[in-house]
Amino acid sequence: MRALIQRVTQASVTVEGQTVGEIGPGLLVFVCAMQGDQAPQCATLAAKISKLRIFKDANGKMNRSLVDMGGGALIVSQFTLAADTSRGNRPGFSSAASPDDGRVLYERFVAEMKALGVMTATGSFGADMAVGLINDGPVTIWIDG
Repeated sequence: MRALIQRVTQASVTVEGQTVGEIGPGLLVFVCAMQGDQAPQCATLAAKISKLRIFKDANGKMNRSLVDMGGGALIVSQFTLAADTSRGNRPGFSSAASPDDGRVLYERFVAEMKALGVMTATGSFGADMAVGLINDGPVTIWIDG
């Protein structure tokens, strides 16, 4: 599984003019299932993201996790995180999981985040989505897990 996370003060996803998911302070999590990924990777990635100490403590140091601060996670499927740009100018996406496998793993990842006590909102798997956010910091981190 691959994820790009952004610390946000707020984020939302709109599909066909309707807001389908939104959060206040927390993390915007773009997630991509890769070929060969299985359920254990979902649990590992969810645990890592929920415990990553990237939120400020009382002294202004990044020392608190999403769970510590009680923030939300807006989880958006994004197969383009599997982009291979090593050849030419057109990215290849063959390392991404198939759409059917990707959906199952995405839903499993969302369930794992919920099981860890994280308030979650989601986009719509496979939809053309408009994502709005206010990046806090900015803090943006790439995770392969």
